[in-house]
Amino acid sequence: MYMKLGEAQQLYRNQRQALIDQRKLLIQRRDELKKKTITESDKELYSEEAATLELSISEVNKQFEANQEVLDRLAEQHAAVWNAEVARQQGDAMQEAAVDLAKIMEVARRISRGASVPPKDEQKVMDYSMELYMASKNLAVMNALKKKEKYDSLWDDEDKQENEYDPQGEADNTTVNIDIPELFTPETSD
Repeated sequence: MYMKLGEAQQLYRNQRQALIDQRKLLIQRRDELKKKTITESDKELYSEEAATLELSISEVNKQFEANQEVLDRLAEQHAAVWNAEVARQQGDAMQEAAVDLAKIMEVARRISRGASVPPKDEQKVMDYSMELYMASKNLAVMNALKKKEKYDSLWDDEDKQENEYDPQGEADNTTVNIDIPELFTPETSD
């Protein structure tokens, strides 16, 4: 039999109440029977009825206990499902909070770099932390006022050297480091 947990709990609660009512009624009848003045001739009838009432009360008590066990198991299952759903919702909320925090930190970084961000995004940062927002704005001002350093190319010197380097000229201008004889100059006739 397939039914929803809530429906099953309600059915077994209704059955428990019916068993409680039935037990009350049986105990009331038993107590009334005990109060009656019984003659010797009614004694046998009384004992049969009393025995039947005691058996009925005992049977109702067994059914009540069985019903209570089912209700306890249903309550455990209900609590387990409830707790699992609460844990899932908390996990979802934590995940959303982590995503929001990452977005807030990214917007703060952009602000600090001097970038233009939508007012809605700035408001989110302010709502999260006014200190973070102010620090981001201060960094943006500092970055805007900071004198930008100008760098020369790291490769300019190499370009100049390559242009200035002339193998023929270098070779021609190198000092001789070997012994060479003196040059012979022929005489000229005039």
